[in-house]
Amino acid sequence: MFDAHVHIIDPRFPVVENHGYLPEPFTIADYRARTEGFGVDGGAVVTASYQGTDQNYLKAALAELGPSWVGVTQMEPDATDESILELDRAGVRAVRFNLRRSATDVKLLTKQALRAYELAGWHAEFYVDATLLLSLEPVFAKLPAVCIDHLGMSTRGLPYLLDLVDRGVRVKATGFGRTTIENVGDVLRKIHAVNPEALMFGTDLPGSRSRRVFQDSDIDIVADAVGDDFDAVMGGNARAWYRCDTPGGTC
Repeated sequence: MFDAHVHIIDPRFPVVENHGYLPEPFTIADYRARTEGFGVDGGAVVTASYQGTDQNYLKAALAELGPSWVGVTQMEPDATDESILELDRAGVRAVRFNLRRSATDVKLLTKQALRAYELAGWHAEFYVDATLLLSLEPVFAKLPAVCIDHLGMSTRGLPYLLDLVDRGVRVKATGFGRTTIENVGDVLRKIHAVNPEALMFGTDLPGSRSRRVFQDSDIDIVADAVGDDFDAVMGGNARAWYRCDTPGGTC
């Protein structure tokens, strides 16, 4: 398994209250204990809203996890070229835009995403409800590589999400208990039918603020939905997307 969406909350590093919420610690040791027996051999550590733009926690996590893991970061709009390249050397492979927890200037977002791609080949990840995807079309039209978190959170914008998938956008099969989707398996099947390479599974651990955190049975939902492409959704698709498909899985 390549776990494409994990949050590490290391108490050695500060977190920022967001909408009145502060998370409990969830360390690498906690993560490994929870996923023991799953065969996890890599993944993506994703910066959450309450971690702001602090990069120290992310660099420390990647150093401990090793070269088969990558980072997904949030950055200040005025982040320098050298800071982006330094993060790339540390294993960061994407920049994240959380449109559910904070206001974002679309022009600045687009500029930052394009600069990160041009400098380091990073793709852009969006935590956004699918109902807003159409309004972001001017952004998506300019970005060469895009990923949508948590199946787009709802089915209300599913037709447009499927259109994006047809145009090469990837979708994380994560946070099933975070979404308002009643039939996750049906949404997985529809995305998979459009592009078998689009779906990337992740546990979304520890599931902060989620109505229901990851359960082992979520893997069964994926297996039933994607059939023979199960191994690709559980690892191969994400490894290729995060550029970890080199010998030994090094990213």
